[in-house]
Amino acid sequence: MTEQKQTSLSQDALELSSELTRISQLSGAILLRQARNLQLPEIDTLNLKRPLWKATLNTVRHPQRIVQAQWDLTRRYFGLLKYLGFRALGKDTDPAAEVPRGDRRFRSEAWSERLIFDLLKQVYLTTSDWMLANAARMRELDADDRARIRFYTRQFADALSPSNYVLTNPEVLETTRREKGLNLLRGYRMLLEDLEKGDGQLLISMTNKAAFEVGGNIATTEGAVVYENEMMQLIQYAPRTKTVHETPLLIVPPWINKFYILDLQPKNSFIRWAVERGHTVFVISWVNPDEKFRYKEFDDYMHQGILEALTAIEEATGQYQVNAIGYCIGGTLLAATLAWMKAMGEDRIASATFFTAQVDFEEAGDLRVFIDDKQLKSLEKRMKKLGYLDGEAMAMTFNMLRANDLLWTFVINNYLLGRKPPEFDLLYWNSDYTRLPEAMHNWYLRELYLNNKLVEPGGVEMDGVPIDLSTIDLPVYIQSAREDHIAPYTSVYKATQIYSGEVTFMLAGSGHIAGVINPPAADKYGYWTNDELPEDPGEWIADADYHEGSWWGHWNDWVTQYAGPRVPAREPGGGVLPQIEPAPGSYVRG
Repeated sequence: MTEQKQTSLSQDALELSSELTRISQLSGAILLRQARNLQLPEIDTLNLKRPLWKATLNTVRHPQRIVQAQWDLTRRYFGLLKYLGFRALGKDTDPAAEVPRGDRRFRSEAWSERLIFDLLKQVYLTTSDWMLANAARMRELDADDRARIRFYTRQFADALSPSNYVLTNPEVLETTRREKGLNLLRGYRMLLEDLEKGDGQLLISMTNKAAFEVGGNIATTEGAVVYENEMMQLIQYAPRTKTVHETPLLIVPPWINKFYILDLQPKNSFIRWAVERGHTVFVISWVNPDEKFRYKEFDDYMHQGILEALTAIEEATGQYQVNAIGYCIGGTLLAATLAWMKAMGEDRIASATFFTAQVDFEEAGDLRVFIDDKQLKSLEKRMKKLGYLDGEAMAMTFNMLRANDLLWTFVINNYLLGRKPPEFDLLYWNSDYTRLPEAMHNWYLRELYLNNKLVEPGGVEMDGVPIDLSTIDLPVYIQSAREDHIAPYTSVYKATQIYSGEVTFMLAGSGHIAGVINPPAADKYGYWTNDELPEDPGEWIADADYHEGSWWGHWNDWVTQYAGPRVPAREPGGGVLPQIEPAPGSYVRG
């Protein structure tokens, strides 16, 4: 045996020994922790029994649908046999089922080049398409039950993909052969590490967290915290132009995640870009609440968030009015605050921009699958013990909405291929979980998501004052995203029919995050505009004009109308408010 081969075998043996030792240590620790935390599982927390029973009865009452479904599957498989026959003869032909656009599970060339894996792929795609088509035929069920059946059918179909298993994934098989199985040992060790990190709950590592540091290589736009209370820190960013627009810009981010999604790195930072356009930018950085905040209400986010920020901004700049941006739930809060201000006779906001923000939750997308009375009672019971909803639970809910991209991709990469997760700023942010106060979250889910009270005139009270969104008559810019799975554009669009002032609606490409974080330099996705606002969003997009690239410039042209003349640039605090600490502050690290 050559010396080089002996060295290689020794290295393999050392790596094998190291992995086995670490696996043994992790397994013991996890078993002890699980035994200590052992609890009986809650029954049917997903509330699937009722819709499944209704779906079964629906099928039994319509036996012709069983025949139709069987014939549909037979027809599809005949098409599959025809395709495989042509493939076996070496002839080109259209596949029996197409890989969905953007689906990365079958990107390896081996899925198409090798007949056995092409067969697995085609059988899977054909069958999963048929499963989803059958779920869509359950028309006698109510809308929520239909959505729940479709959602979990898709989850089941995603889980069945041959890409998720060692013996049916050609890339995993080749890697296992080449690495003599060490990839699977590394993957098992990484699985145990993720279980240990989650205290027995699986928290899949999506990125190398050690590669990022908040305030180090992400959230780096220069500025300072100029005001703080128990709920938030207010950051004012340093100017990057000699003159700025007179009217400041206040950004109200969601508290479901941390604000620095808008300031990841210089190349994709909306905050830095806005500062470079001459805006004096202020951003609210919400506290990450613990049990001490359990009684905080939605109203508290208005008073200790937006309203106190407006007072501080006036002290810092001398300006009574601001232009405001609300992102996701931050936009929902901004809309409620605007209606409250109208009721109170205040006009402290000159214009309002909404990023992927819903106010009418009737068609709130797949998140409604998790929200009904039974599931909310289970959630309320869980929050009552802690005083908050833990961030890991919220993250898992959002990840399930895009299981292939945010769950199965990492199962394959980490646990089957044994590779370290990539270094990706957006995924680092996505894994930087936040908690949600018990009282606020209970009210938000029940009154807005479940009961859709915000769009009812007087249906919601803020600080004891009944509010009406239709009284909002200032200029409004609404951004939505065509592939948004959290705030579907058809739901966001409903706000165009509610506000009574001048409304501009813009539809961006991509989804809830990439549809917003789309810097001009990336030249991606594109966007649609249409000056008309028909009631039907389908009509709006049918007549809309498509534009290449980022929509940021379109928004800036709009908001500049309300930004006032140019004045000398303002430094954080302006000598009136103290600079408490450099941006991004300490709350974002909590």
